[in-house]
Amino acid sequence: MTVFEAISDTEQQLQGIYDAAEAAAITDWLAEAMTHTRKTERQLRQELELSVAQAEQWEAAVARLLQHEPLQYVLNEAWFYGLKFYVDKNVLIPRPETEELLDWIIENHSQSGPLHILDIGTGSGCIPISLKKTLPQAQVRGIDISAAALGIATRNATALHADVDFSVIDFLDTGSTASLPVFDIIVSNPPYIPQLHARDMDANVLRYEPATALFVPDDDPIVFYKAIAHFGKEHLNSNGSIYLELYDVYHTEVNDFYTALGYQTVILQDMQGKQRMLKASLPS
Repeated sequence: MTVFEAISDTEQQLQGIYDAAEAAAITDWLAEAMTHTRKTERQLRQELELSVAQAEQWEAAVARLLQHEPLQYVLNEAWFYGLKFYVDKNVLIPRPETEELLDWIIENHSQSGPLHILDIGTGSGCIPISLKKTLPQAQVRGIDISAAALGIATRNATALHADVDFSVIDFLDTGSTASLPVFDIIVSNPPYIPQLHARDMDANVLRYEPATALFVPDDDPIVFYKAIAHFGKEHLNSNGSIYLELYDVYHTEVNDFYTALGYQTVILQDMQGKQRMLKASLPS
């Protein structure tokens, strides 16, 4: 079977669960990963054959994709901030919106001196590792309740030569967080989706991405934002800032909670025009 035939057949199959553009994008990514060729090369060499091993791997990958499994988990790779991260079902797949949060942090702190940064709910390590690579003067720490997730974060830090310290901590347990030091930057993309909203989510997210990193109780959907606000009152240096990715549905509630605690806040929209990012600082 040629690569061209495999691509055509896969696109057609995937259009049963994705729209045409997304099916084409997924297929192109799969083809590049399987054949180590660029799209232009594949277009010029339509007679290029898949080896027996490649054909078997391709068929196995497509079978998983047709069960709504995200391609990033099938390939065990996701790109974030120009870096390739290992991912599997123990961690969330990094999203482009989170890159915008890092852009904001780096824009504000690229000229700063030594920094102490904490990432809460670190998952794959994409946030702290990317910050360390971009702000090498910083001491960066990532915490997560999942030991499995931190195993992946450690693997990524090693592969990407990023000196990041990781700790298993349940952030909602104030006894566990009390011993943490103070930081110049606290960043988090915490769980924020109420269980009630799960019914509106895509199957590829619901079936495969870790629920503990996604969902919060319906009766307290901003529970993590509240905990981070209280933590910051004790663990944020003067002139320090908290940077948060928001669920736009609750951006007003989160902002109001922080201002009520004395924080000065700024909210930015993401590339889709959603109220997605919050910066909170305590007056000096």
